[in-house]
Amino acid sequence: MAAPLARPGVAVADSPDHGRSEQTEQTPQTEHSARYARGAARMKQIAGEDALATVEALEDIAPDLGRFVVEFAYGDVHARPGLDVGQRQLVTIGALTAAGDTAPQLRFHIGAALHVGLAAAQVVEALIHLVPFAGFPRTLNALAAARAAFEERGVRVEPVEVAPGGDRHARGEDKLREVDGEHGIEVIESLKDVAPDLGRYVVEFAFGDVYPRPGLDLRQRQLVTLGGLIALGDTAPQQKVHFNAALRVGLSPRQVIETVVQAVPYTGFPRALNAVGVLREVFKERGIRPA
Repeated sequence: MAAPLARPGVAVADSPDHGRSEQTEQTPQTEHSARYARGAARMKQIAGEDALATVEALEDIAPDLGRFVVEFAYGDVHARPGLDVGQRQLVTIGALTAAGDTAPQLRFHIGAALHVGLAAAQVVEALIHLVPFAGFPRTLNALAAARAAFEERGVRVEPVEVAPGGDRHARGEDKLREVDGEHGIEVIESLKDVAPDLGRYVVEFAFGDVYPRPGLDLRQRQLVTLGGLIALGDTAPQQKVHFNAALRVGLSPRQVIETVVQAVPYTGFPRALNAVGVLREVFKERGIRPA
């Protein structure tokens, strides 16, 4: 068992119930201890017994930062209901890939994705899915991080190749309607007066080549997409399209809200708050009143 981050004056509990009894009031110190214990347990569930090594390495320079990682990112956010551990890793991988300069953290979370049961091929597919949203350079860098994570764990990947046959445009239009409805077609039509080829590329590449690939279902693809778009930060119109798409393909309002909350430790509060503003507009237009 990895040693917890402990400093003079900071109590660290062995379990969420440590220091509690029916007769003893909860103090701020024991409350923080409970959050740390909950976060440490969640980290180990997600990434294995050595998960705390990363934050323990901060003890010589920023021990409170390590504590914040455990207490907030894992004790508060990752421990929330609404999304399962695999879904949370898909959101996180999407956010870290789109951020672009997070190779060590991405490698950690790809390892965590494998630990909670996602297949290596699904991780690779999540990265491929991000190309239309984050671009080839960030995806290629993320793939290098994935390769390192696979090698560390002795995981062998069976590459998936999809023959580029058929009518890509017709296939893309069908998938675009399935994901985005007629609004997606309207977006493409709006480009005809200035950049018709750009609209065609959206249909043929994003929806004709990428979205129909095997390995991830549409709900999983929308989790990855939203994680990436929130991390990019200046994508309100696209977020609106894909929040609607997430609801359309079967994610619940609560799951969509949790996707935004899950992004906070990786994208920061400003980007998450901006995304909430977009989501509020989507809910209003759809007559959704989240509980």
